[in-house]
Amino acid sequence: MSTSWGSALTHISPYTFAAIGIAVSIGVSVLGAAWGIFITGSSLIGAAIKAPRITSKNLIREIATSLKAICVIFCEAVAIYGVIVAIILQTKLESVPTSQMYAAESLRAGYAIFASGLIVGFANLVCGVCVGIIGSSCALSDAQNSSLFVKILVIEIFGSALGLFGVIVGIIMSSQATWPAKA
Repeated sequence: MSTSWGSALTHISPYTFAAIGIAVSIGVSVLGAAWGIFITGSSLIGAAIKAPRITSKNLIREIATSLKAICVIFCEAVAIYGVIVAIILQTKLESVPTSQMYAAESLRAGYAIFASGLIVGFANLVCGVCVGIIGSSCALSDAQNSSLFVKILVIEIFGSALGLFGVIVGIIMSSQATWPAKA
């Protein structure tokens, strides 16, 4: 009996890897969103000491779609990306007979879902931190000079695109998840 990593990986259920990928997609994406909101929120509150007007612009008018609320909304979008992809990955799971559980096609499907979840989760983690740092800078610069907000907001939009790229790559990876036909 071989004790190599390849042997170990082919004897673990592909459903285990698929489930871990789905969990990472949601869990790490939410972690990225929370981290970004923490970074942005703490700077918003700190900058409000110098310029109390930005608190109302950033927190109270969020429902009224103020431009200032976009910093927090971009962070929330990161968590939503993870949830959407997790739902997509969940729909990719299919039951197969035990005799086909470790067939090459089953292993490929499980690893495709696993890889897709990892890609989306960690892309959204980095995106959440990126958007949080830019949102923090945006709040601090707005406290100093309100004309800088829109200029920095454009950079924040580019940062939030990282999460979308992760979602796109994750969906492309998950398209490889085809389970064996039932006999």
